[in-house]
Amino acid sequence: MTTALGAQERAVLRILVEQGGRVISRHELARRSGLTDLHERRCDSILVHVRQALGPDSIVTVRRRGWMLHPEAVDRAVALLGDAPGVAPPPGDVGQSDHADGELSA
Repeated sequence: MTTALGAQERAVLRILVEQGGRVISRHELARRSGLTDLHERRCDSILVHVRQALGPDSIVTVRRRGWMLHPEAVDRAVALLGDAPGVAPPPGDVGQSDHADGELSA
């Protein structure tokens, strides 16, 4: 079953993909996805919908820092975004990242 994403969910997912496995804060995610005019916790509820579409372990919560897309979820995320304009492949091989700055390795 595929869950359709709305414009806000697609914007947040696009930013997570572009981050290439790096942690992004709530403030920065809201700013870059155009959600700064909404309640500060709106990103949280949007991420619930994104997790429903990608799987519960697809987005890693890094306590007191923010979120990151799990390296194993990148292909599913890109496929879900499909032909959305502005979707760029993540930089480098996120599966081989080190643990510095909250990054994961596969």
